[in-house]
Amino acid sequence: MTLDFDSCVRAVQSKDTRFDGWFFTAVLTTRIYCRPGCPVVPPKPENMTFYPSAAAAQQAGFRACKRCRPDAAPGSPQWNERADLVARAMRLIADGVVDREGVPGLAARLGYSARQVERQLFSELGAGPLALARAQRAQTARLLIETTAMSMGEIAFAAGFSSIRTFNDTVREVFALSPSELRARVAKGRPTATVGTLSLRLPFRQPLNPDNLFGHLAATAVPGVEEWRAGAYRRTLRLPHGTGIVALRPEPDHIACQLWLTDWRDLSQAISRCRRMLDLDADPVAVDALLSEDPVLAPLVAKGPGRRVPHVADGAEFAVRAVLGQQISTAAARTHAGRLVTAYGETVDDPAGGLSHLFPSPEALADHDPTALAMPQTRRNTLAALVRALADGVLDLDVGSDWQRARVQLAELPGFGPWTIETIAMRALGDPDAFLPTDLGVRYAARDLGLPTTPAALTRHAAAWQPWRAYATQYLWAVGDHPINVLPTADSPPRNGGAAEATRRTRPSDAGGTPETPGPHQETDGSSQ
Repeated sequence: MTLDFDSCVRAVQSKDTRFDGWFFTAVLTTRIYCRPGCPVVPPKPENMTFYPSAAAAQQAGFRACKRCRPDAAPGSPQWNERADLVARAMRLIADGVVDREGVPGLAARLGYSARQVERQLFSELGAGPLALARAQRAQTARLLIETTAMSMGEIAFAAGFSSIRTFNDTVREVFALSPSELRARVAKGRPTATVGTLSLRLPFRQPLNPDNLFGHLAATAVPGVEEWRAGAYRRTLRLPHGTGIVALRPEPDHIACQLWLTDWRDLSQAISRCRRMLDLDADPVAVDALLSEDPVLAPLVAKGPGRRVPHVADGAEFAVRAVLGQQISTAAARTHAGRLVTAYGETVDDPAGGLSHLFPSPEALADHDPTALAMPQTRRNTLAALVRALADGVLDLDVGSDWQRARVQLAELPGFGPWTIETIAMRALGDPDAFLPTDLGVRYAARDLGLPTTPAALTRHAAAWQPWRAYATQYLWAVGDHPINVLPTADSPPRNGGAAEATRRTRPSDAGGTPETPGPHQETDGSSQ
């Protein structure tokens, strides 16, 4: 990553929070590093130096600012925008692969040698995979120290440190305080999390339009796995060391997150997956600025800026749900998925709601009885082929997957055409440029806006929206005479873009046949799943 000194200085002097997570400012006189939006008086330019990652600043001997807490900044949007080696590696590191499998395991997943991965990361980020994972462990440790009553030994183990001594040395080096001193700084009387629970804030870059995010998730929730309760989206999580339940509630300047975990070692992975699911590391200013250059999209962006792409907690789960939902209504798709969950999903104990199961893994579904699902034989064959490919490891839809390779692999399976593949690329793989020109919801919006409606012509017009066509799709899906976008309240069903979009999206079947006519609850094959 190349950092322009003058541009970085201007961002720091203006305390521009839009650049938080993009780079870090290190002050040579105090040996402290900060986020660009730090509220303290900016240092003189000659005393500034800049690093592309917190890990690089830590390696250079700088400690984290106690005021702006740079480790809590939103992540760089690059890692979810790009599909190259460095971006894939950063997504896997955030998901805890280095802690679980080491650098060799990371390299094996990426298909490169450990030496190549280390060289690429150090060249762009100024730190190798071990240092980047260490910085993440330090952040996890701080969260547990300040928000729980766990012993320091338990925290060291949960955060992924190999020993108490390494834990103590790392915390002291990064934060210039011992673990005990860090805990003592927490305001007296502040409640600590009970056993197995943690409440925290997930920051994001403004603006954020929560309607399409939470409305979409609430409208398509699979019974037992997801629910909308008391103003929050809740779902179960399958994690490397155990299970979890998360409740996510939109607030004006953050997402309130409450986690129930069976194993604290899964904390950083759970946070990473929640951030990815809600697309919280996106740069909405950059996205909206480019889309606003199109005079047709500009009024939509101005009306509701900051739309995110609703992603998923598990790529394999979404692919299965996409097949289950082909050419049927939202309600029918949820029913199919619910039956599959009840039959093959692992049970969980929800201390605060109505969740009961994890979505079944590909391995569990490998033994499913296709005749138990009330759907056409061609779709049963599609589901069986998908499950086999996922269970055998032939198809990779994980956070570090190669987007183009995954597209090719999906295209080789029966029943997967361009629409389904691009839907999975958008929602599961997280490709910000995935586009659905054959989606009837998109085509209806194009017709209403005076844009080309044929897939080929619409694709040509949408070339100007690259690399943000997935975000343009979110704005197009908001077009129509459906209810005004508002967040669901309490336990009421959502009345927003997410719910309305889920009823409008229909496509020609990838498995063959004729397109169905969109009815009041008609959707496409999993676009809303």
